[in-house]
Amino acid sequence: MTDHAVPNLPSRDFDDTIAFYGPVGFAVAYRDEGWLILRRGDLQLEFFLFPDLVPDESSFMCSIRVDDVAALYEWFLAAGVAETAVGRPRLHPVRSQPWGGRAGFLVDPDGTQLTLIENGG
Repeated sequence: MTDHAVPNLPSRDFDDTIAFYGPVGFAVAYRDEGWLILRRGDLQLEFFLFPDLVPDESSFMCSIRVDDVAALYEWFLAAGVAETAVGRPRLHPVRSQPWGGRAGFLVDPDGTQLTLIENGG
């Protein structure tokens, strides 16, 4: 296996987390009472149980780098995540960024921001 790092993100409720990420292709790879691993191809997200998390006060973040960021973004749109500036979950459109790459943003139901970045940027 190639060396890699995996984000550890908060979840107030694992069933809700699975229900949110499942429609975009993330499947349960592991689950116990305090830990959840979701995979979608080579992407892996790991969640720890944090029932007292206040989503509006969350500062958790991670980046997801993919070859086709527009396709991933469309998957989230098709799953019912709205493009909006407030609330959660929500999407911010994929755009060219000041640093030269293309990226969009997803804020999940627990307030975690996932920066969706196109590889090569």
